[in-house]
Amino acid sequence: MEEILKRELKTSVLKAFGSSGGGYISQGQAYETDSGRVFVKINHKPQARKMFQGEMASLESIQKTNIVRVPQPIKVIDLPGGGAMFVMEYLKMKHLNKYSSKLGKQIAELHLYNQSLRDKLRKEGNTVGKGASHSEFQYVDKFGFHVATCCGYIQQVNEWQSDWPSFFIRHRLQAQLDLIEKDYGDREARELWSQLKIKIPEMFRDVEIVPALLHGDMWAGNVAEDDSGPIIFDPASFYGHSEFELAIAGMFGGFSSSFFSAYHSEIPKAPGFEKRNKLYQLFNYINHWNHFGTGYRGSTLNLMRKLLK
Repeated sequence: MEEILKRELKTSVLKAFGSSGGGYISQGQAYETDSGRVFVKINHKPQARKMFQGEMASLESIQKTNIVRVPQPIKVIDLPGGGAMFVMEYLKMKHLNKYSSKLGKQIAELHLYNQSLRDKLRKEGNTVGKGASHSEFQYVDKFGFHVATCCGYIQQVNEWQSDWPSFFIRHRLQAQLDLIEKDYGDREARELWSQLKIKIPEMFRDVEIVPALLHGDMWAGNVAEDDSGPIIFDPASFYGHSEFELAIAGMFGGFSSSFFSAYHSEIPKAPGFEKRNKLYQLFNYINHWNHFGTGYRGSTLNLMRKLLK
């Protein structure tokens, strides 16, 4: 494996440092190379290349906005026995603490970035092609993403749709519940979902939703800081409703109130926010049920019942 890395990175020096670590999904190791330090994620699953390509595209999209810092993605490399490696810039990170409110402001700015492109377009009088040469980014008027991404190890379909509730129901909730059906055949989940599904569109009545570029999996384990400011990593990006991002951030702790107040000073809560926040939490509970088993069944079903009230 290290020979492949040397060849692919065109480096004569490849020296592991620090302890090898890993999350639930992939293993990780940092290396010294001719051109600086890199961090390498390794996954032996057959879908690893697809997963890492989605992560790389997500990092590139966030990086291009120039708003919030992410590790510089370098390369996805196939492993001979199946699986893949993902090489990125090594950043010495510590727990988010000092820069909590700065990150809140940056995430809000990230969410408003696409809207600012739309406003700029309108100002320029909607001339097709005008201004496009000045920016790598163009306004995105649909929900989705140009590649598939993975939330954990579950692949997410990001086919473009013009209606957010349809996208969210079909490609997020239904996709996750199909996996529950396949693995558990849970009658109660099935019945609650058939009642809830038809009620979702009304939760979005009178809410203007401009597609926002999202990190997509922003729990406390995917944010950090160094001496110069906040850093986010391990994204599963797509263009969606900005509120989606806040559900997982609020679920498992790790974000101080200063993060949320800084965020909401840029993007105030719209009417119906609390109920939609529960709906977005539901996605994360089902995703956890799919990843970690029936320990999350109770919270999933309870939340479905609450949303039906």
